[in-house]
Amino acid sequence: MIEVAGLTKQYGDFKAVDELTFSVEKGNIFGIVGPNGAGKTTTLKMLAGLIGQSEGTIRIKGFDLKKEPVRIKAFLGFLPEESPLYEEMFVEDYLLFFSELYNLDKKSAKMRIPTLLNDLALVTNGKKIGDMSKGMKRKVAIARSLINDPEVLIYDEPTSGLDPMTSKFITDYLSLLKNKGKTIIFSAHNLYQVETLCDHILIMKSGKTITLGTMDEIRKQFGNILYRITFLVNDVSDFTITEVEKNNGQYVVTASDIELVNLTTAWVASRGGEIIDIKTIEMSLEEIFLELMGTL
Repeated sequence: MIEVAGLTKQYGDFKAVDELTFSVEKGNIFGIVGPNGAGKTTTLKMLAGLIGQSEGTIRIKGFDLKKEPVRIKAFLGFLPEESPLYEEMFVEDYLLFFSELYNLDKKSAKMRIPTLLNDLALVTNGKKIGDMSKGMKRKVAIARSLINDPEVLIYDEPTSGLDPMTSKFITDYLSLLKNKGKTIIFSAHNLYQVETLCDHILIMKSGKTITLGTMDEIRKQFGNILYRITFLVNDVSDFTITEVEKNNGQYVVTASDIELVNLTTAWVASRGGEIIDIKTIEMSLEEIFLELMGTL
């Protein structure tokens, strides 16, 4: 669906984006994360056709964005991080106005707008946009990005600055859009959202790719797997394999090596003890991200 090769954006001697290459399959969610200044917003603006690339190619549905921008924008929806709205307008009028920009006929638009408002749980109550909460305004902006029923969605920080309930609603809504066949690229500082939503994740720094892959692939490359063994035994005074903690009458060992797990379980059995639980603990995207940013 989306193919990006050697994507570069240069301002004078400064490279904001430096030779990014990735692809996104139809119906997938692709997440872009990185510290401030990593080049995320610049990348998304190039993908949306708002700014031109210095080098490289962007192909969406087989069309070259540089050669056929109008054709591509017809099936693309974009949501910027800061999305000014016409605050003196009513929501329905605002969405109808944008539907006209996409050459939607008025009858189809009037049928689509109530569906969007219902899907987004956006009850307008006759309010003007300027009288709405920040969360409701964000939903209006999302509705605007969907008014032409685009196949590809490019969202920059869709939940930025929102309260936890609205943030979760929008996260769940992105998952719903994926289930409807939409292809989504978005950036976020909330790494839990990225980890739970995305099929593939791109981690950037200083305009460059640090790593790219599924969450499992990134964990295998950078994440440390830990094992937590919980057990019961009468006495641990001669337990010298590794450190042991006591928690609610049970003993807990955290090991980074499967050999330590085997030694611990063998020791417990030799003392007539009982293994209560063995858990595998995988690093989260946030933990991996912070570790990578600290070492690069």
